[in-house]
Amino acid sequence: MNWFLSSAIFNIKENNEQRKFIFAFFFPFFTLLALWIDSFSFRQNHFDGRILANFLAILYFVLFFLSASSYLRKLMFCMVFLSYIGELIFCKALGMYLYRTSDIPLYVPFGHAIVYATGFVLAETKLIVNNEITSKKIFSVAFALLFLSVGIVLKDVFSLIFGLFFFGLMKRKKGQNVYYTIALCVIFIELVGTYFKCWTWVPKTFNLIPAANPPMGAVFFYAGGDVILAKIVSYWKSNTTD
Repeated sequence: MNWFLSSAIFNIKENNEQRKFIFAFFFPFFTLLALWIDSFSFRQNHFDGRILANFLAILYFVLFFLSASSYLRKLMFCMVFLSYIGELIFCKALGMYLYRTSDIPLYVPFGHAIVYATGFVLAETKLIVNNEITSKKIFSVAFALLFLSVGIVLKDVFSLIFGLFFFGLMKRKKGQNVYYTIALCVIFIELVGTYFKCWTWVPKTFNLIPAANPPMGAVFFYAGGDVILAKIVSYWKSNTTD
């Protein structure tokens, strides 16, 4: 009987491992679908898809959450609340970007958690894990070229400044690949969201710093949030048992 229970638990964990990689793989397709539904053009040509986009994001979050490990579940759960606080600060208080409506969409905090979880899972793939040092070098060069190119070509001073802060943070975190993979997911969702006009970054942050729409340097704020998130969950884990 004990053997049967152990075998069943092992199979459940193995299936969850497979499912979480599936959700990470379909992240780009889900992002395109959900943000297209909330897009300005979709509203003009069909109907206001905000409610449907909210439903899809929450559903995807729940399914991803159920397939995640205990640690990743804690990260995703906390990320929903932490990201909403971030939205209040960066969107409402500082006015760095605006959504197509005056309200922060419900799908946004759940979307942030999905972005984080996807980057977290991608960092666990064999390709990244088995080539850790090489991956770090490739990521660092690619992001440096990205910040420089948008800074020079698009006059995106925001990305030049906060790109430096990003690398300062990466140096402190010893260039952990998980921050790079999360940043890649962030860049993708920012490009899609601004393309569909779900949100728009202001031309000058703080009415002073020229920024593209979207500015690639925004990954610094996500990375900073990731550090805070990891500390919160580390404290939570140290005071609880799975």
